[in-house]
Amino acid sequence: MTPQQIALVQQSFSKVAPISEAASKLFYDRLFEVAPSVRAMFPEDMTEQRKKLMGMLAAVVNGLSNLETILPAASALAKRHVAYGAKAEHYPVVGATLLWTLEKGLGEAWTPELAAAWTDAYGVLSGYMISEAYGAQAQAAE
Repeated sequence: MTPQQIALVQQSFSKVAPISEAASKLFYDRLFEVAPSVRAMFPEDMTEQRKKLMGMLAAVVNGLSNLETILPAASALAKRHVAYGAKAEHYPVVGATLLWTLEKGLGEAWTPELAAAWTDAYGVLSGYMISEAYGAQAQAAE
């Protein structure tokens, strides 16, 4: 990611943070609509899960300019997700849902340039998480 893309992601997230409760509800409602099979991986009461999502997003967004600071937490999260039943093929669905949520939440502020920056940010992080979660699993099987 370029420094400009990082700045775009961080600036846009500062507009999402004040509406984090609504944004996280929108995200999970959409996720369960487009991928109903993942609903079973989550608790019935999503209150804490929505807070965790926004907390993790905030940490990642704030750490984009120094990725090394967030990679250990991203690795641990990826490995925990395996235990919950998450698969590598879930990551693109989650990414598309995140982008959809941001587009809805940011409205006219959502530009093609901002969409590209968020797409790159998610791609970098999800690629790393998939490698950590499933690469290690594949190595252990050898």
